[in-house]
Amino acid sequence: MSDVAAAKSMHSPALVAALRRVLRPFIKLMLAKGLTYPYLAELLKDLFVQIADREFRIGSKLSTDSHLSLLTGIHRKDIKRLRQNICSDAEFVPQAVSLGMRLINLWISDTRYLDENNQPKPLLRYIKDGGEISFEGLVASVSCDIRSRVVLDEWLRLGIAHFDNENRVCLNTAAFVPVNGFEEMAYYFGHNIHDHAAAATSNLLGENQPFLERSVHYDELSADSINKLTEKSHQLGMDALLILNKEAMQLEKSDAINPGPRYRMTFGIYYYNEPIETNEKTKAGDMNGG
Repeated sequence: MSDVAAAKSMHSPALVAALRRVLRPFIKLMLAKGLTYPYLAELLKDLFVQIADREFRIGSKLSTDSHLSLLTGIHRKDIKRLRQNICSDAEFVPQAVSLGMRLINLWISDTRYLDENNQPKPLLRYIKDGGEISFEGLVASVSCDIRSRVVLDEWLRLGIAHFDNENRVCLNTAAFVPVNGFEEMAYYFGHNIHDHAAAATSNLLGENQPFLERSVHYDELSADSINKLTEKSHQLGMDALLILNKEAMQLEKSDAINPGPRYRMTFGIYYYNEPIETNEKTKAGDMNGG
């Protein structure tokens, strides 16, 4: 019996089927961007060793190469090589994202920048025209080291902002994720999918109190119904994100004066649709999650 066949006979068929489904979009992305199987295989080796070494130690002792080989199925000579060339797991955050997140959070939560409907106001470009409540004033309130013109040019490129017919800068409130910059989109791709997958994995392993991880899905809908649900999901999703963002900002300010450990959180919304074949249909109408 081959190693693959043996593995299939040992593991949950439901889990294997789920992993195959989960991996399909990633394989499509890698093929589209020229990442080959040998490259992925080496990447997986490194991750298997790193996670086994970090998460599956026996007590407080460091794992031996032999123990990691047993856990991962990777040859000891590869494990020794990989442990000598440790790759950092630190997130690479593009500057447009790190500064942009602070500016967007301020624009959508500070009442000075909101209209009577609690929507981000269009801003005049310069302090000389709009005072502090201008795009230049917004950038200056967060960073004195970068010119507002540089930020604006980048935001226009990424689709985060646009000009209205009065030449005021307007925030595209749906643009929590930039729509044009590949590095910026890749950052959010890794951040959001990691946290979604981490929550689902924790729930599946029963490691902690279950995380919120739910979805609604139907499979007998017309194209017209899909259009209506797409629009509704965008509206409700953005409303939820804006409300939670505002509260998180307020809590973060009050937490700043309190000692103690710090935590990070992610609350996400996603929506997806595609045409289906008859043999792909499951039970129509379902709500699930943890």
